[in-house]
Order: sequence, then structure tokens, then C-alpha cells
Amino acid sequence: MLQEIHIQNYAVIDDLTLEFHPGLNLLSGETGSGKSIVVDALGLALGGRATTDLIRTGCDKTTITAVFQAPGKPAWEKWLEEYGLESSGEAEIIFRRIIHSNGKSRLLVNDQPLTLAAVRALASHLVEVHGQNEQVSLFSREAQLALLDRLTGADELQVRVAELYARRRRLEEEIESLSQNEQDRLRTSDLLGFQLRELEQAALEPGEDARLEEEKNVLVHLEKILSATSTAYGALYEEDSSACAQVATAARALEGLREYDAAIEPHVAPLLEAKAQLEELALTLRDYMKNFEANPNRLEEVESRLALIDRMKRKYGRTVEEVLAYQEQVRERLSCLEHSDERRKELAGELKKAASEYQEAAEELSRLRHAAARQLEKLVSKELAELSMEKTRFVVHFEPVSSSGSASGKGGPYGIDDVELRISPNPGEELRPLDKIASGGELSRIMLAIKTVLGTNRPAGRAKGASDPTFVFDEVDTGIGGRVAESVGQRLKRLARESQVLCVTHLAQIASFADHHFYVEKFERNGRSLTSVRYLASQKERAAELARMLSGSQVTEAVLKHAVAMLRQAAAQGSSGA
Repeated sequence: MLQEIHIQNYAVIDDLTLEFHPGLNLLSGETGSGKSIVVDALGLALGGRATTDLIRTGCDKTTITAVFQAPGKPAWEKWLEEYGLESSGEAEIIFRRIIHSNGKSRLLVNDQPLTLAAVRALASHLVEVHGQNEQVSLFSREAQLALLDRLTGADELQVRVAELYARRRRLEEEIESLSQNEQDRLRTSDLLGFQLRELEQAALEPGEDARLEEEKNVLVHLEKILSATSTAYGALYEEDSSACAQVATAARALEGLREYDAAIEPHVAPLLEAKAQLEELALTLRDYMKNFEANPNRLEEVESRLALIDRMKRKYGRTVEEVLAYQEQVRERLSCLEHSDERRKELAGELKKAASEYQEAAEELSRLRHAAARQLEKLVSKELAELSMEKTRFVVHFEPVSSSGSASGKGGPYGIDDVELRISPNPGEELRPLDKIASGGELSRIMLAIKTVLGTNRPAGRAKGASDPTFVFDEVDTGIGGRVAESVGQRLKRLARESQVLCVTHLAQIASFADHHFYVEKFERNGRSLTSVRYLASQKERAAELARMLSGSQVTEAVLKHAVAMLRQAAAQGSSGA
């Protein structure tokens, strides 16, 4: 639900913070006071079209922040992971829109920058705005099908249909890849066979190139290495004045000295150990030099092997490991080609079974949708009659899903149904899609009727508020009054039991049903227009505003009493579930 919106330097708003609540939140005020500006600002924060005209005169930028909250583990956690955003760990998400006077605009979600498309994708799960020009979210057939599916309650079946379709498509694609013409298959087989033989003959080993590069570095500098090794060997062992000879002389001297002084005894053993270590090091250096002398052609062998490895890497991968991985892929592909006939027959059997299972599940889902459609038509028509649209015809039109390129059957990931909501507002007119309706007020009432039906006919097993967004109704009262306005108020109240609702209205009959009432007022300060919003916390304040809505500036005692009676009647109807 929308918890808070903060608006700075937007149109006639200087600095405004509004806290919203569960239930029906209603905004009222004089014509031109700025009621719809609050709704427009919310739309801007959620990815609406931005222009510099919206910035308050004299300011360099406008900032709008909208905070949403959800109980438990919010649905947007998965969305945040998908877009690589960090979660705050709390059940809230913050949208922020900043528009600068130079035309630059920034969209932030949890203070992390995001693309316009990504923000709109998330916002579509959180808010539905219904007004003169904001019905687009329900114009797409995908959205209309999703509405109908909410009434079926067949969530698990929908998931199964999508999974079976994906499996069917994978099998079809694998068969298509095997069903290339024989000439191409043989040509590909020959190429893969040549590559596999070349790779197997190369017999590369993981890390081999690094080891050989180290060895090559040694062999290239062999003369210097041998010279240094020979010098070290001579100094340690071979020369008359070598370290080993000097230590041996010292050891003999100490051995003779201990005959005269036993205190020297502890120093004899370390010296003998040092002599042994020096001799061992000298022998190691001698063997090191012999290894190079035994294979004078080793540098040529190493360079030849490295050249082969480099050739394999240029053809098959950037590293030896990638080349070896490609070798395994070639072996598998070659095996598939050599056994393609057997594999094709095996896949054909699997595809037949998968197509049958998909068709069975899709037809079952279609039956549930048709039943739900008849129920939706009946309930929406009843709601429309209460909204002074009793002559409006409403139907759910079904068409088969257009061809998806599948050779084994029709349908798509959402089943075999293509759904479109159609209405005829006036007798004698043909049924038309929702987006062909001219009147925004009519369309708002139709959307209210649909949402009321869906909200009060929740399928078993679906938790309250599990997937319901915040509903915003602007201009829902266009062209109505009296009993019809009261019916609209009743339906908004019913919808608000399941979901948070924000409504902008001019009619007291609708405002009387509000759970939370906000009064929007425009005034002048220092020669400039400003809009403020005041929460009407008491019944007295609410009654006064309803009286103003009923009679304008001349509020009489009789009108005020009538407003109080309206509040009591609305409260009674709300508590009784009317």
C-alpha cells in the first residue's frame, strides 16, 4: 500500500507530505484547488512522462518521493533481485523522481538509479490509476487475461500450462536442429570429426601452457643460468677454497680443540651439520646442470609445443581450459549427429506426450476461464446497473491464440485463449474494446465495477491483499450524481475492504464513505498560489466539508444536518457490508 508521498516544488505545491492509510482515502476540494495534482505527482514518481513545465516557477528542480509498504515478504523482493538492486531488508520500497530545470530527470528506487522501463514494470504491480487518460494498464489483452485468471483461482494450473509449453518448445527446437537436411548433417559431422581428431592428437592438459612458458623462460636464459650455477657450485664445493673445504677445516680444528677444552663440544655438531647441508646443496646444483646438458634440444621442443597450444587456442578457445571444454562439446555434438535418427525418434515420442499434456492442461484452464467469464459478465453487468449504466453490455470475448510457430499444436505460455473485454455503452451500438470508449467517466465506472467484482469474489485460497495493488480513481464521478454517486461510493468502500483505494471526487455522496478524508485547498501567499492538504480527523470537520460540497460557500444549518446524516448513513452501510 502507498504509505506516504512527499512533493517539493511541483506546480502550485511548495512542500507537501501526505500520509495515507489502509481503506478508502479520499481527496476533495474546490475546483482547481489541485486535487488531481497529487495523483499526477504520484504517477510521475512511478515513471510518468516528465516535463520542465511541472517545476514550480523560480525553482531549479522538483522532487517527488513515494513510499510503499507491504506486510510479510513483499512481492517486490524477487523484482529487486531481477534488476540487481539491494533490498533494504524492510517491507518498504521507495520511489524518487527528480526533474531539473535543464531537462534532466532521474528515477531512483531505494535510492538506486533505474531505467524508466524497469520502474514502470515495478509500478504496474503496486498501483492502478483510473482516470480520464490513465486507463492504459487495462487496455492490453495480457492484462485483461490476468484479470480473468484472478477470478478462476487456478494459479497452479496456470504455472503448469506455462511449464508444459516451455517443455514442448524445447523439444520442438531440438527436433528442428536434428532435422536439417542430410547434406548439412554430413558436412557438419565431417567438420566436427576433423576438429575432434585434431584436439585429441594435441592432447592438451590443464595449465600446460603456463608450465611450458616458465620452462621456456629458463631455457632461453640457459647460458646465464648455467654460468651462475657453475660459479655457485665451485664456490660451494669444487674450488680449493670452497665453502665446504673451509667448513671442513674449521670442523677439524674444533675437533682438535675439544681435547683441551670440553666447553667447545656443543659447537662441533652444528658445524658438521652445516658442512653436510653445503655438500647436499652443491650436489643438487651439479645434478641441475647435468639435466640441461642431457637434453640440449629441449628449447626447440618447448617452443614447438607452445606453438601448437597457441594454434589450438586461436581456433577453439582463449585458454587451454576453454579448448578442452570445446572438445567435450564437439564430442557430444558428434555423438548426437551420428545417432540423430535414434534421437529424433526418441524426441518425437517425448514431444507427442508433452503436446498432449499441454493441450489437456490448456483446455482445462480454458474451461475454467469460460466459466469465470460468464460469472464476470453477470456480476459486472449487475454492478454497472447500480452505477446508472444498466443499458451497457459487457462481454468477455475469446479468440484462439494466434500461431506461435509451433508445429505440434496451438497455444502459448498462457494457454490457448486470447481474451478481450468488450462493452457497448448504448443500445444498438456494437461491442467494442475498452480503449475505444470515449468517456473517461464511463470507463472509470466500468473499471470500478470490474475491480469491485474481483475484490469481493476472491477465489478460495488467495489471501487478502496477496497481490492487490493500490487503486487510484480520478474523475470517477464524471457525469453522475444522486443515487448513482451513492452507488459509486458504496463500491469504492467495498473495494477498499480488500485493497487500499485513493479517490479524487467532487461529490459529497462519494466522500461520505471515506475512511480517511483529505481537504485540498489553494490560497495565495506573497502574491503566489499555493496548494495545501489538510487531514479531516473529526466528524465535525468532515461534515463541514460535505456541506460545502453539497451547497458551495453558503452552508446552512439544514445542509450541515444533511451532511451529518449522510456520514451516519454511510457508516451504517459500511458496517453492514452494503
